[in-house]
Amino acid sequence: MKAAFPGIVLMLCSYMASAQPQTGEFGGQSVDALAEGKHVATDCSVTWKDKDEKVYCFSDERSRSHFLQDSYGNLERAREFAAAIDSAATTEQMSHFGGDDVKPFVEGYIKQISADHGGSFPFHDAPTNQDLELVYDQIDFMRTLAGYGFFPEAIFHAKEDPEKKYLVDFWVKPRMDKPSELTVVETRIYKGPKREGTKWTLASRQPTPWWWIPASEHPGSSEQTRGWEVMSAVDGYIAAQRGATNRTLKVKDDKTGEELTLDLVGIHQPVRRLQDNGRYFACTDFRKKGGGPDEVYDLDFWVNEKDNKMTVDEVRVHKVPQKTDGHWTQVPRYNFDKMKFDEVP
Repeated sequence: MKAAFPGIVLMLCSYMASAQPQTGEFGGQSVDALAEGKHVATDCSVTWKDKDEKVYCFSDERSRSHFLQDSYGNLERAREFAAAIDSAATTEQMSHFGGDDVKPFVEGYIKQISADHGGSFPFHDAPTNQDLELVYDQIDFMRTLAGYGFFPEAIFHAKEDPEKKYLVDFWVKPRMDKPSELTVVETRIYKGPKREGTKWTLASRQPTPWWWIPASEHPGSSEQTRGWEVMSAVDGYIAAQRGATNRTLKVKDDKTGEELTLDLVGIHQPVRRLQDNGRYFACTDFRKKGGGPDEVYDLDFWVNEKDNKMTVDEVRVHKVPQKTDGHWTQVPRYNFDKMKFDEVP
């Protein structure tokens, strides 16, 4: 059984007029206004759907007509404005919290979920495709990244074996809708148990969670975009799309039209940057929900940078699992043979 993790909300063409008010992206704000750098609340009675069936709201018909004159460009501008506001707001809101706030919040979060699941903390470990039952021991230590959030690391042990330890990182940040409260954005196992003889030892997972990279690099102010910043944009996008009650990501296969339900295994390192247009891309592995351990998709997340903000603007299925002679292999949909790119450290 998997835990329900709170999340955050984000964004990503067909036309539609809704007869009934509904909830849209950006918390129901007018996407046309966001593209112009303004916040305008709506009742979502005037809407538009993109190719991924995401609903965007407008204050009136004129606003929608104006937006549709350049839907792609306007949506990009709306994303960029929302991303800039989110990062700046996160930095400001983080100043109201410290370790004395984050630690009891995470402990309370773990306690509540464990109480709902017979005393153990349920965790789906996508890289090993296992549903774990963990028992909380303590918070080990915590890192902080301005504009991103807090990253406490918790020590757990397996319910069936106290010597089988896990180090689990929690990504925590202030809620955008309720800045006085915290929320868990993502969790990731940083180290897991490895059998050595008759004992269990802790082994670091690969790839490393992106938030460990700036901690090891002693980051400061830099004009050069780092790989971890691109990975953080991808990870944040994935967490937002999965939502508060579901640990899986839904992606439409642009070739078959199939809606894929996927579990994140990891983000590949290093990320890369195209030489001709400066776009970044990160390759990721996702396991098909309910599939076998080797039924893995390779998805590419394309990221643009503007005003020092990273925004995911495209997700493409790069490789698909195909079973041949009883074994799964990844078959590429396209390759990068004609593309020149640099690795981003």
